[in-house]
Amino acid sequence: MAKKQKNKGEADGQKIIGVNRQARHEYIFEEFFEAGIALTGSEVKSLRENRLNMTEAYAAVDNNGQVWLKGLNISKWKQASCFNHEPLRKRRLLLHKSEIRRMYVKTHEKGLTLIPTKIYFRKNFIKVELAVARGKKLYDKREAEAARTVRRETERMLAERSR
Repeated sequence: MAKKQKNKGEADGQKIIGVNRQARHEYIFEEFFEAGIALTGSEVKSLRENRLNMTEAYAAVDNNGQVWLKGLNISKWKQASCFNHEPLRKRRLLLHKSEIRRMYVKTHEKGLTLIPTKIYFRKNFIKVELAVARGKKLYDKREAEAARTVRRETERMLAERSR
């Protein structure tokens, strides 16, 4: 029997829908959480087609003990016609109470926020990876860029030396 090959971006039952690459440049991540997300049918169909934009997305914990994902743009599904969803509506995240409490305490510290880093399918469920993040200052961004440049140059020199 032949083994089923996994698609690109698929690891141990995960199929990545979208990654917020700009967040790695803008924030320093401190802690990660995995959350479920409450969606409508047309949103799920649209996500299966990878039609989303997460560059301006963030999460917030309200006073009722619920976590909401805001600014996530899931494009309308063209076959849904009049039953379509609002692309920029806020979406509820599904977490345990203890995780919500920990997020609430962390996000009410100065300078910390919740940022979605990636959205993926795990088995048949759509999951969101959230990061408690601190915004980078301009000098942090310059330092990271300099370190990346040095690493690239050393790899290039090693590759030339091995030829």
